[in-house]
Amino acid sequence: MNIAHYGIQSANGLYANLMNLLPASFPEVRVSLRRRLIGALVEMNVPAAARAQRDRDLRGPGADPGPDLAVREALAWIGRAQDASRSKDGGVARHFSLLDGWGPSYPETTGYLVPTMFAASDRLGSAEFEQRGRRMLDWLVGIQLANGAFQGGTVDQLPVRPVTFNTGQILLGLAAGAERFGDPYRTAARRAADWLVDTQDPDGAWRSQPSPFTIPGDKVFETHVGWGLVEAARVLDEPRYLESARRNAHWALTHQRPNGWFEHCCLTDPMQPYTHTIGYVVRGLLEVGLAARDEQLMGAAERTALALLETIRADGAIPGRLDAEWREAASWCCLTGNAQIAICWMLLGQRSGSTAMVDAARRATRFVRRTMVTSGPDEVRGGVKGSFPVDGRYGRYQYLNWAAKFLIDACLLEQALAPGADPVPGDVSSARPSASA
Repeated sequence: MNIAHYGIQSANGLYANLMNLLPASFPEVRVSLRRRLIGALVEMNVPAAARAQRDRDLRGPGADPGPDLAVREALAWIGRAQDASRSKDGGVARHFSLLDGWGPSYPETTGYLVPTMFAASDRLGSAEFEQRGRRMLDWLVGIQLANGAFQGGTVDQLPVRPVTFNTGQILLGLAAGAERFGDPYRTAARRAADWLVDTQDPDGAWRSQPSPFTIPGDKVFETHVGWGLVEAARVLDEPRYLESARRNAHWALTHQRPNGWFEHCCLTDPMQPYTHTIGYVVRGLLEVGLAARDEQLMGAAERTALALLETIRADGAIPGRLDAEWREAASWCCLTGNAQIAICWMLLGQRSGSTAMVDAARRATRFVRRTMVTSGPDEVRGGVKGSFPVDGRYGRYQYLNWAAKFLIDACLLEQALAPGADPVPGDVSSARPSASA
């Protein structure tokens, strides 16, 4: 029996009955109630292994394995996630779940895993990672839609629709493939970038092709789509891609408050966004700002990054959700967001000479490493959980492929920025110490 599915189906039945008692004018109450019902019913059926992991997490993180071992173990886990994907297609499994095992391949994050695999191949001198990255690319080219876009969700989810955000993330991988190998990845990258430019609204936002798997409305974290266009502009020598990215980034600034907080910056709850999506918007502004030499965008990224310094705990964890006054809105940590924000702090701190940002970045990255296990079953060894503790509300009871990706990127960048270190070769999601990471 698929326990998670059973819990959700049961919750849906209860939810439908309770909705008859609630006026339709309270949509936020309905969403919150459904989420709580699902959580409660799944919790009643949590397997022993998942409960054991949760109890271990509640005792606190372990020792820091260090960046070298963390990178190697996370890379090995990604390799196993590629081989064990439920859809068996060359893509990388979205997750391993302590509730129901490996998931199917996830186009969006497989796309931006590609540059990480190439950077790791160059850094470690291992052809395996380059070969794995190329397998990912070949699969992505094979599922590109006729209009040049890519679908949302996992490869088996319906409906299959072209989605702006997912296309932008996959463009990061296609641009890396085009730079390394040429065609067919150049052609695929150009088709994806053209589609993004053609579907952009006059004010710079993308509204016509949203994901069917998130709440409706504007999404400022699509500045991370702009980063995909930045890489396409550089590799394909096409200035209009950079201009498109810049217009979107400036549109996003219209939703930044004076304290650095962004409206419309979450997948599910814009009033208390995940650090994951906050990390997306800051990184997008940073990359577009660097490429366009736009100090206004760089200043906006720094404003948010400085505000985030006030949120990090003594142990290096950042609360998984933050409200409009930068107050803690979740007791658990979103490990993906922790690593993403650490990368932004490293880049901005190196650029501005801010030791506070660099020190915070090291603490945040170290915390994520401390949540990793480097021994035990293949399914979890080297993986990075969605949340810490594992029953937090982001990627609950799951080890996520993109969480592992961002930890690898953060560790490689930390090594590259260490005094006297050799620069990271290749492109660890653009890990160029003087420009981006």
